Amino acid sequence: MSDIHLKSITKFFGDVEVIPILDLHIPDGKFTVLLGPSGCGKSTLLRMIAGLETPSSGQILLGDRVVNDVPPSERGCALVFQNYALYPHKTVRQNLAFPLRMAKVSQLEQDRLVGETAHMLELTSLLERYPRQLSGGQRQRVAMGRAMIRKPQVFLYDEPLSNLDLELRVRLRLEIARMQRQLKSTAVYVTHDQTEAMTLADQIVVLRNGHIEQIGAPLELYRKPANLFVAGFIGTPRINLFTVDRSEVSGADTVLHIGTSQINVPLHVSSDIRTIGFRPEQAKLIPAGSTLPGHVLLELYECETQAMEHLGDRAYCYLRTNMGELVVLSPDVDSSLQGKLSIAIEARELHFFDAQEAALHMTTPD
Repeated sequence: MSDIHLKSITKFFGDVEVIPILDLHIPDGKFTVLLGPSGCGKSTLLRMIAGLETPSSGQILLGDRVVNDVPPSERGCALVFQNYALYPHKTVRQNLAFPLRMAKVSQLEQDRLVGETAHMLELTSLLERYPRQLSGGQRQRVAMGRAMIRKPQVFLYDEPLSNLDLELRVRLRLEIARMQRQLKSTAVYVTHDQTEAMTLADQIVVLRNGHIEQIGAPLELYRKPANLFVAGFIGTPRINLFTVDRSEVSGADTVLHIGTSQINVPLHVSSDIRTIGFRPEQAKLIPAGSTLPGHVLLELYECETQAMEHLGDRAYCYLRTNMGELVVLSPDVDSSLQGKLSIAIEARELHFFDAQEAALHMTTPD
């Protein structure tokens, strides 16, 4: 068993509380991503699991073993750093073999494991090179290989792709995912990049100021964010959010007042709505004055395109309107949007939040 339990963990640096009381279970064999903005405590949690930081209180268990006082080298964890951390005076072969040599593995077994790992990561032709002779992506693959070769119980990744260009990030992201599927090991991955989190994770832990905001599968967080913070942090481009001045039930509908606009939602809300949101890709642009059955309509006036974001097969249009600024998926990648427009969103695709920023559950009236 290589599941991880953090029980009532806290962390102070002097008088500064970085991690309030926190409980977290990381399942055996799953890829868990710690996601959040800079300063939210995700790297501190990772370092405590690795043994590089000591919790101020609470327990860390790897399997059924409490490891608070166990040295990092005896925890069965392998840590992949952001800055590669390779020995510059050693070749790729020597860097890969170093942890085996420290563990007094026989030379024959070292050669076998180095060969297997190099083949898996396409490093065979680079074994006699030094780190200075490698590209950034190649160095990161060596760092990953050095972690893999020990066959650890747990892989810990501290933003390993943040120093790479976009193409290499995509390639190594796929490499990490493939490697984890093959090894079936437990992995904890720290990042502030939600694209990495959404594409790699079995489970995402969203953190803010040392608190866990939500835990769930990637699509669960995307479709059912627990609060306003998670809704705004997950998704690219960001979710469109509007402050609701007043809401009231009118027959089968909930009527929302946003500035000078009024929106009829064919659902009932459980309490007062303070914020409404919808994702750019869930909005359909239709001719002004049109209707679409089962959809909520937003009438937009004085629309002015601020920017167009072209992504090949689609484009996002950033608009300034009477409701404020918003982003929509443009049906025409070659032209901007102007004048009067209508946006249709399926009622079930809308997100509602109360005054405490918690998500609200809407119900279809009987």
